[in-house]
Amino acid sequence: MSVVDIHTHVYPPSYISLLRSRTTVPYIYSSPSSPIHRLIILPSDDDASLPPSLRGRPVGPEYWDISHKLRFMDIHGIDKSVISLANPWLDFLSPREGAKWAREINNEVNEIAEKSQGRLYGFATLPLSAPVEDIVAEIERLKTLSYIRGVVMGTTGLGKGMDDETLDLVFAALERESQLIFLHPHYGLPSSVYGPRATEYGHVLPLALGFPLETTVAVTRMLLSGVWDRFKRLNVLLAHSGGTLPFLAGRIESCVRHDSFLKKTGKIENRRDVWDVLKNNVYLDAVIYSHVGLKAAIGASTSDRIMFGTDHPFFPPLEESETAWPSVNTNYTAIKNSLENSEDETAVLGMNAMRVLNLT
Repeated sequence: MSVVDIHTHVYPPSYISLLRSRTTVPYIYSSPSSPIHRLIILPSDDDASLPPSLRGRPVGPEYWDISHKLRFMDIHGIDKSVISLANPWLDFLSPREGAKWAREINNEVNEIAEKSQGRLYGFATLPLSAPVEDIVAEIERLKTLSYIRGVVMGTTGLGKGMDDETLDLVFAALERESQLIFLHPHYGLPSSVYGPRATEYGHVLPLALGFPLETTVAVTRMLLSGVWDRFKRLNVLLAHSGGTLPFLAGRIESCVRHDSFLKKTGKIENRRDVWDVLKNNVYLDAVIYSHVGLKAAIGASTSDRIMFGTDHPFFPPLEESETAWPSVNTNYTAIKNSLENSEDETAVLGMNAMRVLNLT
């Protein structure tokens, strides 16, 4: 049995250098009082009045040194991983810089995978701040990179969300080139929704609730704007088991069917429903940490469309003495407790990814 991790992040050395050179979000911050460097991604973390432990997340060599990734894989019995850059990707760069850095980072990720002796593959990063023709050109160039198996994209798309009509040219190119989208939440929800006491709760609210809800909103906007009707062969892998989408799919569909405005404008006629999309265009990772949530994902999208993931290097043990990561073992346990037979378990742990992403 092969175990494949399809949700695992790497910040290549060149990207780390880029973040270290910056003084505005996103950037890597180091405090004179602490040797630990911290990655500032969320605008709400860019506040000098916050204690260092609340400013971003600690960042060390496990983010960029691929030997740490391979060691992590060995400890947890993972045979292959599909690595991807994590948020905020390249969305903060100028158009010219975005196109240049996308080529550099995609080449770097492909080279890392090539040297791994078959253990690593990659999702490419798109220059979404660049002109659409540059994005399409990079998508077309990806076929020259032997170890790239799709693209990672944040839910903000080109800046206006996944229902932005300008994205149609990008979706068309991805569909034409048979490149899967790994859709990942970007910045979560506006910090104001967490209330005035949010800083007392660490990063629990944005990570546990903001990210999954952001994914759910993004996919629903794609549904309402007709993306899935225009691009029937577009394949999307959703992070964190699709956020709350499997649980809310029925409610979303009911609200669409009973919306008088949509009926009046004709937008609910001859459309694909959310269940059809979930079973034909959407794949879900198993990064949900619970058999209850994973059963909902399986029920919505079927077990042959679910793939194991870890979200490494995030959610590490808080105790330095722990070698195995509780977050990873929780995902393993959820898979075991959610599936009725070993054949389905084998599929979710690795064979689905091997098939869908053509891993050899």
